[in-house]
Amino acid sequence: MLGNCLENVRKNVPLVHNITNYVTVNDVANVLLACGGSPIMSDEPLDVEDITSICGGLNINIGTLNQSSIKGMFLAGKKANELNHPVLLDPVGAGASKLRTDTAVNLIKEIKFTVIRGNISEIKTLALGSGTTKGVDADVADAVTEENLDSAVKFVKDFAKKSGAIVAITGAIDLVSDADTCYVIRNGRPEMGKITGTGCQLSGLMTAYLVANPDNLLEAAAASVCVMGLAGEIGWKNMKSEDGNSTYRNRIIDAIYNMDADTLNKGAKYEVR
Repeated sequence: MLGNCLENVRKNVPLVHNITNYVTVNDVANVLLACGGSPIMSDEPLDVEDITSICGGLNINIGTLNQSSIKGMFLAGKKANELNHPVLLDPVGAGASKLRTDTAVNLIKEIKFTVIRGNISEIKTLALGSGTTKGVDADVADAVTEENLDSAVKFVKDFAKKSGAIVAITGAIDLVSDADTCYVIRNGRPEMGKITGTGCQLSGLMTAYLVANPDNLLEAAAASVCVMGLAGEIGWKNMKSEDGNSTYRNRIIDAIYNMDADTLNKGAKYEVR
């Protein structure tokens, strides 16, 4: 059951090194604390190897790149690989610029990632290796829908096999897959898109789940996606008429803080394909 993954996070208090974007760094730290983990933020090349060494896992997010942080990502990723720590890549904006695309593609070439997590457009860019759509299956659209779900599941399994990583595509319907098994998840609220950084928060949260569940990585990744989506549902239900997106952000974090295994097991909406 997915709830076991949640309980393991609470019990083990995983320490996660985050090289993440400065738009959402505070929210990523708070979500990690809320879920039962512990965050450290560092992107300085002279610092990252030491920090990665004392942590249990590494979350790399390319949302606000600079040459120094890029160097730090490669150094930290290679150190995490040496230590056999889980490493997650969040390729924010891959396909939007040459720097983002090239950085993400080169990271995948040089670092072994446990999970690659992004939206369908970002994952399509990485599957192709460039920022155009030429060569990508035409039936994999830029949104996962009930109508194209079969082709999307095949696409994500194929990319998981090619990359050697668990691949998590998040959107209205979430897909979390290795080469053989795909969790199709339908938790969440469309209003979550009105908050900056819910995806970045999920990447930090997911890394904690990977660290705390080393023998069950696929289910751990799927559990974290269900937690985030379910928190969005609970947070929205608790909104008052005068509340806005800032309050909603806080209510999502509070829902993660208060979530237990029973709530997750009852509220998770998923099928396995």
